[in-house]
Amino acid sequence: MQDFQKNSDIFNLLSEGVSEGIIVVDANQIVVATNTSSEQMFGYEKGELLGKPLDVLIPKRYHAGHDAHVEKFIAKSDKRQMGHGRNLYGICKDGKEFPVEAGLNPFEFYGATYVMALVIDITDRKNREKELSHWASIFDESLNEIFVFDAETFKFLNVNKEAQRNIGFSIDELYHMTPVDIKPEMTISRFQALIAPLLKDETAKVKFETKHGRKDGTTYPVEVHLQLSTLGENKVYVAFILDITERKNYTENLEKTVEERTQQLTEALAVEKELNELKTRFLSLVSHEFKTPLSSILTSITLLGKYTETAQQPKRDKHITTIKNKVKYLDTILNDFLSVERLESGKVNYKIVEFPLSKIVNEVVYNSNMLLKSGQQIRYPDNIDELNINFDEKTLELALSNLIHNAIKYSPEDTTIDIKVELPDTGYSINVIDQGIGIPEEEQKHIFNRYFRAENALLTQGTGIGLNIAKQHIENLGGSLEFTSAENNGSTFTLFIPKLKTN
Repeated sequence: MQDFQKNSDIFNLLSEGVSEGIIVVDANQIVVATNTSSEQMFGYEKGELLGKPLDVLIPKRYHAGHDAHVEKFIAKSDKRQMGHGRNLYGICKDGKEFPVEAGLNPFEFYGATYVMALVIDITDRKNREKELSHWASIFDESLNEIFVFDAETFKFLNVNKEAQRNIGFSIDELYHMTPVDIKPEMTISRFQALIAPLLKDETAKVKFETKHGRKDGTTYPVEVHLQLSTLGENKVYVAFILDITERKNYTENLEKTVEERTQQLTEALAVEKELNELKTRFLSLVSHEFKTPLSSILTSITLLGKYTETAQQPKRDKHITTIKNKVKYLDTILNDFLSVERLESGKVNYKIVEFPLSKIVNEVVYNSNMLLKSGQQIRYPDNIDELNINFDEKTLELALSNLIHNAIKYSPEDTTIDIKVELPDTGYSINVIDQGIGIPEEEQKHIFNRYFRAENALLTQGTGIGLNIAKQHIENLGGSLEFTSAENNGSTFTLFIPKLKTN
């Protein structure tokens, strides 16, 4: 080592002009000389490697075999590339490993044997090789068919496995073929016309549908996505092929199904139209023919209740109350029928006016009191006396009446129906809270459907119309009707009224 270092000036002069790393070791594999490139490559300061064993630059897992290789190499005394056919790695001072390529050159100096290693960091090359291998794997393993062919001769240069499998030709057979050879319905002139926009740089991709012919003579429909690319210095076309057999079959079946369904729908619509016309005429007839007489009956019954002179008056009062309730119920149904008829015919006219919210609440609560069961009560909201809103009065009265009547109907005796009003920035929320039978979870999604009635409510009178028309009217005016409910734990219906301007 000392003899070698005496002449280090000559070594330094020659080695510092080399970009590759140079490391010189003696017969005992002790480092006797390095250049700046090798020190920077392995992360050492100048001269720091001198006197250290070569093993400090080699990952530990390679130490066992490395000594034998070096001794055998020195014995042969021939120049060669180190690790031929194997991956070599160096290790930096900080423990980081990196791939290297090393050329070894033995020589004698003042009677001593030395080995000079020319080391190259091939990290970038390995990364590029890995990337190329990755893309090659993607190409070959893609489930879509990929064809690469020369831009001048049209001969196939590469075809992935899926394309070979589906078309039936081997890669060696395809090397002697062109895209036209696998397209029985395509001529060379037509194919050239299709790819012309790519050659003229008018588009980045050409897309078209055709048929591919397999080696066994069968064909299958395909969608071709064709791009112009380069392979080395040559221009090539890359074709991505989608087998659209299933799509074509689906489209044909769909067209046939659509035709059949259209005929069925036409017939069904004719029947539906006839039924709707019959239903609308029926609702209109019932509503208009019976509403006026019922109003007269209500007035007469009210007057009848004032006669208190006979001893049978208590019984009379009882029957009068029953008749009032039943007639009021029928009147509500007829109002619902009229609303349905107006909604379906598009004849609903809303009138937005300003009015005290307490006015509607008072009227609805007053009319609902006669429907209360024994021990039931309605708790009036306590924050609405000074509250004016802009809305359609009849719509709000209809919706609120429906909610409170339902709360009474589906709640047991000795319970309370709460009315609470909240004032969010965007409007007014009126909550009707009961302690009734609730709505089964699996049926809640149907609760606003017309004529729907939950299983646990079938024994209670009702038509299933009220909630439907209330929701439609409210939503027509920009509001909403929502609810939360749990079976046997009551329901809360929230009527949201947006802030509207009067006309």
